[in-house]
Amino acid sequence: MGQEPQYVAQDTGTAPGPAAGPGAAPTAEPELTGVRNFRDVGGLPAAGGLRVRTGVLFRSGHLAGATAQDAVFLASLGLHTVYDFRNAADIKLDGQDIELPGVRHVNIPLNDPADGAEFWKLVRHGDVAQLRALLADGRAAARMTDSYRRTVLERTAEHGRVVRSLADGGVPVLLHCAAGKDRAGVTTAVVLLALGVGYEAIEEDYLKSNAAHRRYRVRRGEGAGGGRSAEVMELLGPLFDARSAYLRTAFETIEETWGGAGRYLAEGLGVTPEVRERLRERLLTA
Repeated sequence: MGQEPQYVAQDTGTAPGPAAGPGAAPTAEPELTGVRNFRDVGGLPAAGGLRVRTGVLFRSGHLAGATAQDAVFLASLGLHTVYDFRNAADIKLDGQDIELPGVRHVNIPLNDPADGAEFWKLVRHGDVAQLRALLADGRAAARMTDSYRRTVLERTAEHGRVVRSLADGGVPVLLHCAAGKDRAGVTTAVVLLALGVGYEAIEEDYLKSNAAHRRYRVRRGEGAGGGRSAEVMELLGPLFDARSAYLRTAFETIEETWGGAGRYLAEGLGVTPEVRERLRERLLTA
């Protein structure tokens, strides 16, 4: 299976570009109008001198706002499955994903809509004073790091299900949540760990979610005090940033709880070496 990835923190950088080859997906990013944070994860280096294939593993924000032209592009990917990690409250806010003919759509909520419902209500409708009390002085960032830790610890069954599905032929696949950076980001990281991709390369891809054209469009209710003022957006920033510290928390939780990616996959997710080998055969290339 190759050497397990070792965690090394890295705050900035750009992931290696997708490897070209016969049948490879286009390397240029599409200009999607109604879908944020879309990208092909192909090209990342894995153990044994291999790379993630292009055209098999995609990630994005939700598909509810996809235009007709976006839908044509998404349909052209030949997707087998779309995994939507949003909960019922997210779907109520942004809407159901568009239907893609012949594509299996699976909703696996990675957090409880009741967990933090009041918090997110204040994020969208609270005034400046309420947001200061809720988010200032590092509280917003602390909430995000705790969310990443809990996702790793509490969603092992869901992550194991996704990895096994991909190994069993559920590709090409698109993984998404609302913004495409947190729940989809952690799940993408889990798949990449199973493929033998190192922590640094995973983090480089994760940080791409900070690009202006990829970021989630923050929703504030009509009449919300402070609207989208500079102070409000600064207070909300940590919730909608992709920060190395957040993903680092997920990696450190794996190390602290299981002692490394190998035991995490085997004991936490129930992903056997045979499953990992099938996954590598489907998603990696020389």
